[in-house]
Amino acid sequence: MRLGAYPCVIEENTFAYTAYGQKDISERHRHRYEFNNAYKGILSRFGMKISGASPDGELVEIVEIQEHPWFLGCQFHPEFKSRRLSPIRCSVRS
Repeated sequence: MRLGAYPCVIEENTFAYTAYGQKDISERHRHRYEFNNAYKGILSRFGMKISGASPDGELVEIVEIQEHPWFLGCQFHPEFKSRRLSPIRCSVRS
């Protein structure tokens, strides 16, 4: 089980970068599943972009489809760090 905060490096010019406004983030995890790296190539060829990964590039953290108005999936739980009086900064691409 992956539990706790882990670093993630976000690629510029992506939905994730627009939302976070920075390249290096740390988010909390609580899951037993990981992205199967055997499918990186075929999914990338068909439009899925890996926009966030662990610093060594081995663990996929964020995927998105840039041709879609807003498709983003992540391995972590951004809500774990957000609080009522201090929400996570997020801006949406227009």
